[in-house]
Amino acid sequence: MTAAPTPSFASLGLAPALVRAAAERGYAEPTAIQAAAIPAILQGRDLRGSAQTGSGKTAAFSLPLLHRLAADSAGGERRLRALVLVPTRELAAQVGETLRDLARALPDRLRIAVVFGGVSINPQLMGLRGGADLIVATPGRLLDLVEHNALRLDGIATLVLDEADRLFDLGFAEELGRILAQLPAKRQNLLFSATFPQAIQALADRMLRDPETIDVQGEPGTAPDIVQRAIEVDSTRRTQLLRHLLEQHGEAWGRVLVFVATQHAAQTVAEKLYRHGIYAVPFHGDISQGARTDILDQFKQSRWDVVVATDLAARGLDIARLPVVVNYDLPRSPTDYVHRIGRTGRAGESGLAISFVTPASEAHFRLIEKRQNRRVPRERIEGFEPTEVAPPLVDASGTGGIKGTRPSKKDKLRAAQAAEAAKASPSPGKDH
Repeated sequence: MTAAPTPSFASLGLAPALVRAAAERGYAEPTAIQAAAIPAILQGRDLRGSAQTGSGKTAAFSLPLLHRLAADSAGGERRLRALVLVPTRELAAQVGETLRDLARALPDRLRIAVVFGGVSINPQLMGLRGGADLIVATPGRLLDLVEHNALRLDGIATLVLDEADRLFDLGFAEELGRILAQLPAKRQNLLFSATFPQAIQALADRMLRDPETIDVQGEPGTAPDIVQRAIEVDSTRRTQLLRHLLEQHGEAWGRVLVFVATQHAAQTVAEKLYRHGIYAVPFHGDISQGARTDILDQFKQSRWDVVVATDLAARGLDIARLPVVVNYDLPRSPTDYVHRIGRTGRAGESGLAISFVTPASEAHFRLIEKRQNRRVPRERIEGFEPTEVAPPLVDASGTGGIKGTRPSKKDKLRAAQAAEAAKASPSPGKDH
């Protein structure tokens, strides 16, 4: 049987200018999520798209969104027609950069605004004078701008939620609800994420009308090429082991992104590495937005060897050809593990993800393995063999345990919220 031909961006129905723009950005051919999502978006369908990190989700909505905006451009006064909501400042900047790069190829210039908190609102207020065609925003800053009468949301024709699972989480639920209440009832809704936990799906489905559902997670050839390693080590010797690995492999690895659990750990680990001649820098929420932007830019240019980050860097960041990710601390949930290691092995590149497994975190790593249906062989490095004793496991009737063995308070609230959403009648999502 003859295999179906690989689609091209031109065959998906995109304008020639955007096909050229995709080629200039190095998009040789559509990825699985792009090939499935672009035609549906061009047709005006609602969509829920799920694919591995690094699979091209940003371009999957950016290209058709720009095509539709350009086709609908009638000159005259600008009006805000599309909104892309994202959970973090870094992702807002990254998505905005992609949209602006692609839009430069269009014959009629589109005005794209990127707004987020953590910086002064005044330049953003000034930047919105004269209007915009599309805005990329974090929820809190978008609401601030609405309250300042800098923009209106009643003309939005297309809403995109990027990293949608985070935006439906409790931390953003109230802000997202306020935003949805100001949008027109008739609009296109596009939801993209690497993961859609079951508790989130009921909330997401309330927004969607007869959606196209795309899940390319399990398709052959779509999983990123990431080698996973698990090294057993005592908790007190993790920094020494990290330094040993960097000194042994640093030249071959080039750049390394290290994940830790807290801001304090990010500072401490980065400072210890730096004192031993390794160019390491912390990255977390207490660092100013300008400094964080500079750190990422310098890391992409290989001016830093190591960035030691909290989970602030686990989602959405696209650092081209990042070879190695290290989980110095294991993430709290298996979902966060997927997002963390997805910073490497992107866009067809191979990557390496190393996790430090202490005796106390062994049970948690087994849960991570179970959730991803994958066993990662344990390794021991000579001179760093663990001697600590694992704490006793909590029995099924206990009140302790790791994330995933029993519902946390947040899990229970989320599940209750999903149950309310499922039984609500009439469904607010059908007449948003």
